[in-house]
Amino acid sequence: MDQALEELGWNDVFQAEYEALASTVRPARVSRLDRGWSSLLPAGEDGVPRRTRNIGAEIAVGDWVLLSADGERVDHVFTRASALVRRASFAGARGESHTLAANVNVVGLLHALTSPPNPRRLERELVLAFDSGAQPVVILTKSDAVPDGGAVETVAHVALEVPVLVVSSRTGAGIDAVRALIFDHRTLALLGASGVGKSTLVNRLVGHEVQRTAAVREGDDRGRHTTSAAELVAVPGGGWLIDTPGLRAVSLWSSGHGIERAFADVFDLMDRCRFRNCKHGDEPDCAVLAAIAAGTLRPERLVSLKRLVAEEAAIEQEQRERTKDADRHPRHHRIP
Repeated sequence: MDQALEELGWNDVFQAEYEALASTVRPARVSRLDRGWSSLLPAGEDGVPRRTRNIGAEIAVGDWVLLSADGERVDHVFTRASALVRRASFAGARGESHTLAANVNVVGLLHALTSPPNPRRLERELVLAFDSGAQPVVILTKSDAVPDGGAVETVAHVALEVPVLVVSSRTGAGIDAVRALIFDHRTLALLGASGVGKSTLVNRLVGHEVQRTAAVREGDDRGRHTTSAAELVAVPGGGWLIDTPGLRAVSLWSSGHGIERAFADVFDLMDRCRFRNCKHGDEPDCAVLAAIAAGTLRPERLVSLKRLVAEEAAIEQEQRERTKDADRHPRHHRIP
């Protein structure tokens, strides 16, 4: 196996697909996207990532691709081992997805201890992470700035069995635990709101400033979107990071089993309800309502679950309508 590709995260699964294609073009991994152009690794002889057009190809940072014979455009995108996907948020988007990162092994969900925990946002992030096919990990940042104050316990109640790490990028506390997630050329994608310290964490892990940082606003701890595009960054000793732009809102995409895994506690209770089609409203012998009455399940969890299930259903309906529109009004695009 090509050692340079293996260091980028290439594995036997990608190799098998490559051999089936019988291509003589060397694979490359997308390290950055900029307005119709892709930056690719391995880098060229000058050490600078190669650039090529991605028109006609739906790709994301972290994807493995093959270029056309002339090297001018992306000709093939390898089957993704995982993908962090949300509902597209640009103007006019309807039933469309946006892939934040591809072929990641771990998704780090960052929350700053300088703000009160946001369980509802974390629930959404966990759904996205579980549906990506990668392993979620919650990372609580800025531990040097404020005491815990019970935030870890609050987050752990929502994260359930998902690991919760507490770090300080300024002092280095807990950084080794994060670095341990990306052994053997694995890829860690960082997801969180602007201002939670993603870029600062990247700089600490890499050992020098690769992402620009800025002070957060006083009063609301919101950042200034210093990361404008997702980028694949090498970590000394092996492994990769993908720092995604800060997300103000976490929009779901159609879920596989993400909701069931993020709300495993509620679904476990549902299995104990007397009626299989229990709506958890006023039915007798409802295990969910009994747990809420006993104080072992927060009522907000049930409300949040119902809201996310309804949101997912609405997204799936948008997808069906978009497919019908496409069938009625087919568009023919010429791929250059």
